This record gives sequence, C-alpha cells and structure tokens, in this order.
Amino acid sequence: MMESNCFGWWPVHFFGGPLGMVLGTIFWLLVIAGIIYVILKYVKKPDGYKGETPLDILKKRYARGEIDAEEFAKKKKDIES
Repeated sequence: MMESNCFGWWPVHFFGGPLGMVLGTIFWLLVIAGIIYVILKYVKKPDGYKGETPLDILKKRYARGEIDAEEFAKKKKDIES
C-alpha cells in the first residue's frame, strides 16, 4: 500500500527518503524536457521557410515583378547597410 502524503498521487519515496522527492522531481523534469526536446527537434518547419536571407526574398520579389528596379536598388541598399 502506498504511503499517504500531502502531495496526493506524487510518490514521495520514489527514490527513498526525504531526498527521494527531490530526486524524483528532477527525474521527471528531465524526462519531460527530453520529450519536449525530441518533439521540437523533429517537428517539420513551415513550408514557406527555406532559410532565405532578406536579400534572397528581395531578389525573388524583383524577379516576379512585384517591385521595379529603382525600389529594388533602394531596398537592397537598406538591407546591406
């Protein structure tokens, strides 16, 4: 039978003794942090993100005709300074 404690379901003696609660908490925090790390590492990045620089985006906008040569030159100067 599990010993009654003020933490409800949390096993105070997970690792034994008063230090057990601290070690148990650290253990579960590390497990949760590990799961979060794995999820974030392997989550697919948004489709639009390709690691483009602002200059790459500007060149594509110019190539599509969204901006003219004058605006391209001005924005390029702003980016490079």
